Amino acid sequence: MSNISYVRTEMLPEQVPPNSAPGPIKWMLENLFNGVINSILTIASIFFLWYVLAGILPWIWNGSWTAGSLKECRQLIAAAAGDDAGHHGAACWAVIRERYLQLIYGFYPAELYWRPNLAFILMLVALAPILFNSLPRKMLWFSAVYPFVAFWLLWGGTLWLPIMIIAGFVLGYLAFAILGKALGSLVGVVAAILVPLIWWFGFAGLMTSLFSSAIPLALEPVESAKFGGFMLSIIIGVTGIVLSLPLGILLALGRQTNLFIVKTLCVGFIEFIRGVPLITLLFVASTLLNYFLPPGTTFDIILRVVIMVTLFAAAYMAETIRGGLAALPTGQYEAADALGLDYWKATRLIIMPQALKISIPGIVSNFIGLFKDSVLVSIIGLMDPIGLTNNIRADANWNGIVWELYGFIALMFFIVCFSMSRYSMYLERKLKTGH
Repeated sequence: MSNISYVRTEMLPEQVPPNSAPGPIKWMLENLFNGVINSILTIASIFFLWYVLAGILPWIWNGSWTAGSLKECRQLIAAAAGDDAGHHGAACWAVIRERYLQLIYGFYPAELYWRPNLAFILMLVALAPILFNSLPRKMLWFSAVYPFVAFWLLWGGTLWLPIMIIAGFVLGYLAFAILGKALGSLVGVVAAILVPLIWWFGFAGLMTSLFSSAIPLALEPVESAKFGGFMLSIIIGVTGIVLSLPLGILLALGRQTNLFIVKTLCVGFIEFIRGVPLITLLFVASTLLNYFLPPGTTFDIILRVVIMVTLFAAAYMAETIRGGLAALPTGQYEAADALGLDYWKATRLIIMPQALKISIPGIVSNFIGLFKDSVLVSIIGLMDPIGLTNNIRADANWNGIVWELYGFIALMFFIVCFSMSRYSMYLERKLKTGH
């Protein structure tokens, strides 16, 4: 009697996997060699990459790190290659070894490098609870205080100045909480704006002087002219990024409001800023802004640049967020109304979280563009990494060196911008709610 059971009684030998199984060969056949034209383009691309890398990689790996000048560097490279003709077909990385501190810190006093180093470490600590919500929310208090701590560490001076600035914000919050509850939210908002301004312009300076004379807590002052390198780029870029997002949200909401005056002001600001090149705003910050200030007023050049860069980025951020708001279905607004939420609660709890999630790629793209645009400050005399290359080449020992400096600067900017793009992708995956 034949066996008709459906259960196998012996093992079959291993067989070759079918062609439909996933793997590198299948991926290459489907994506690189899935037709005559694609196959030709793939082969041509491989040849082009080989041709480029064959010229660039030896130039990078065969470079010299030990020379003290460009002439000595070329002599060492020629001797190592056995090139008696004196050709210099390799990079002279010795300029990076000798000037990397200047490219990072600019002309900041060497004995005070610990201050920007500490400020950078504290910046990472302050950003951690903002970027990763798994960390304790209590750390956000330090994130709020950090800008004042960083200002004191970098510029020095008395500690009582940032404390008095913080006191202005605290007084504004108390005025909003007390007067807003007693006289209405509009009065509370006006008080929250006026009270800090009165404190800062009327009493903060006097109180700073009194406390400084009684309890002197101060660091050695460092003028803004000594700031430079990647430290300056990080100051401008990070400050502009952090401030432009909330300003962009407010401008985007103001552009969509039904209040005519608010909408007109927001639209006018956004369209004006987006219609003017950033370099023009930087020239305004460096030269024309002093004409609108009272005589004898000193306004720090880096602070002026940060304000202009922030306003410029906020206008573009507003349009990015407005696109996210426009992409939300009307039903989300109707659902918020059905729950009985007022405008601010609906915006904070329902509308804005979804709009920001939709806008993540555009927001991070603006952040990356803003950080790269920080090199434009070299045109107005600030010593960012690009501006410092001119100072380095002015040295007779390194006169004529170009690609090594620009290559190092490009690598540093790539690391920062690539990290931001990776975080953007991580955030998108984390906030993905499924389909």
